[in-house]
Amino acid sequence: MINEIKKDAQERMVKSIDSLKSSLNKVRTGRAHASLLDNISVDYYGMETPLSQVGNISVPDARNLSITVFDKGMIAAVEKAIMKSDLGLNPQSNGTLIRIPLPPLTEERRKNLVKVVRGEAEGGKIAIRNIRRDANSDIKSLQKEKEISEDEQHQAEDEIQKVTDTFIKQVDDLLAKKETDLMEI
Repeated sequence: MINEIKKDAQERMVKSIDSLKSSLNKVRTGRAHASLLDNISVDYYGMETPLSQVGNISVPDARNLSITVFDKGMIAAVEKAIMKSDLGLNPQSNGTLIRIPLPPLTEERRKNLVKVVRGEAEGGKIAIRNIRRDANSDIKSLQKEKEISEDEQHQAEDEIQKVTDTFIKQVDDLLAKKETDLMEI
């Protein structure tokens, strides 16, 4: 029973870390990255379709993205979708290919992005702590129902705390890496 609670908590914490990683990938550093456009959808004949399904996104160099649209009639819709996104990107089309130059980040913008990243990391830590709280309350209810002893309860809570500490450290490591990337010129 205790092992199931611990395993469930660990799986949920892994999902929290994965969610944090995807959130951090959306925050733009100074380098071009195809995942920057992951959240953009295009109106493809009346249906919202992810950009990656209407064109091939590539990274020709560190400051540019390019999109080869499969259906040439969709180029204007793709450009419009990119401009509507709050990424501050200005696509340029040459008929068959859309180029997206990434403007360099100003120091002020970098500092704002660091604040955003810290907020995301704090959200990840809160999620992990909530999972710990849920697991501990499950263990306490087992002890109240006399399914486990007090010693087993304390031992299980200590183990869950160790797992929690491991995942909090992962969040701190991800945050430090992203901050370094953001402040790099």
